[in-house]
Amino acid sequence: MAVRAAVLPAVGSPLEITGIELPDPGPGQVRVRLAAAGVCHSDLSLSNGTMRLPVPAVLGHEGAGRVVAVGEGVTHLAPGDGVVLNWAPSCGSCHACSLGEVWLCANALNGAARVHARTSEGTDLHPGLNVAAFAEETVVPADCVLTAPDGIPLADAALLGCAVLTGYGAVHHSARVGAGETVAVFGVGGVGLAAIQAARIAGASKIVAVDVSPAKEDLARAAGATDYLVASDTTAREIRGLTGKQGVDVAVECAGRAVTIRTAWDSTRRGGRTTVVGIGGKDQQVTFNALEIFHWGRTLSGCVYGNCDPARDLPVLAEHVRAGRLDLSALVTERISLDGIPAAFENMLAGKGGRALVVF
Repeated sequence: MAVRAAVLPAVGSPLEITGIELPDPGPGQVRVRLAAAGVCHSDLSLSNGTMRLPVPAVLGHEGAGRVVAVGEGVTHLAPGDGVVLNWAPSCGSCHACSLGEVWLCANALNGAARVHARTSEGTDLHPGLNVAAFAEETVVPADCVLTAPDGIPLADAALLGCAVLTGYGAVHHSARVGAGETVAVFGVGGVGLAAIQAARIAGASKIVAVDVSPAKEDLARAAGATDYLVASDTTAREIRGLTGKQGVDVAVECAGRAVTIRTAWDSTRRGGRTTVVGIGGKDQQVTFNALEIFHWGRTLSGCVYGNCDPARDLPVLAEHVRAGRLDLSALVTERISLDGIPAAFENMLAGKGGRALVVF
């Protein structure tokens, strides 16, 4: 069956909005008609080669929709069921999974190498991050879908699949922000806005949002930021000035840039914690000297998918949404069609906006 999709022909090439031939679901697979898909910086990282997975590929990994067909052996889902896509399903048997660290599953992205669909000329296409959400419909393994939570429109629920899980998890699981602590969030995109809301939910006493764009201040404050700074060479000093010259307890870095990681570290108090969420390239080198590591007693940690278990955390996030503590609409800066994805990529490169949502 032919559907329209956003295809990455090769690393560094512009996306092509084109028709593809999508097969019927095979054993253990599910066909989903997308309601919406978020445009995430990770898709940009695939397109420019920062993250390396097989191409040509259909991109998109944050989405939700309804099941239209199931393959042999799939008994827990049926046509008409609302689902949220899970781009990093855990295998349950690797070393990380045995430790309960399912977000580090060694086999989570094995499905990215499979043949997902074909172009009209017969060229094999791969699913960029397992689920190929930038398409009218997709076929995914059954373990790549989670039942959509009740009471949340599917278009909004799409954001739960990556941005919200990552931002919420960075604050609650990685940094473990406690009530009364002070937090700085670097990068006010979709994940950063989710992290700001998560810090508010955690009871942070001060939330400083930092971004290169002055235009994002209203977005940040609406999400819960108490202070807003335009990134500069003096950002760390300004943050210390806002916290009694101490620095924040926690910094969450969502940009994946060496200078931002270093600034986040410098912005924390002695004994503070920095969690790096942003995906940076190999050329982004961060340096520290041995004396400062000893003297400051700070912690610097990476954070994959918010250190989340989607099956465990999705219901928790849904309850926050239903209770009005978490506003998914605050993450969305524009709603676009499939044809608008290339322009949304350009906006991300320019540092604009929070999250573009493709609505089908």
